[in-house]
Amino acid sequence: MTTHISAFAVVVPDYDVAIAFYVGTLGFDLIEDTQQSPTKRWVLVAPKGAQTRILLAKADGPVQDQAIGNQTGGRVGFFLNTDNFAKDYAKMKAAGVMFEEDPRHESYGSVAVFCDPFGNRWDLLQLVR
Repeated sequence: MTTHISAFAVVVPDYDVAIAFYVGTLGFDLIEDTQQSPTKRWVLVAPKGAQTRILLAKADGPVQDQAIGNQTGGRVGFFLNTDNFAKDYAKMKAAGVMFEEDPRHESYGSVAVFCDPFGNRWDLLQLVR
């Protein structure tokens, strides 16, 4: 049996603000945006060519509101791999992505931590092959 992770959820405060960042700023593809009820949508985004999607899940109530931006307890929880770190870092900076640090060059590759507008921490990462 072949398996893969098809999607994972990121809790966000607003669908359209999340789409604006992930699609407009990062350049991800909007895979699906389907209205399911007056307050709920099924919104999938993904980096171009990626198999795994991100479900942008609007918080529904105070418990979910508290999870926005802290789904991984303050750790980097998401990893965006690239095959051209310098180009993608410069493009993201120019688009207004807020990086927490300057790029680092580690034994495993180049990396810089950035946040989405909600506080979720991501690594932009080019691995050494």
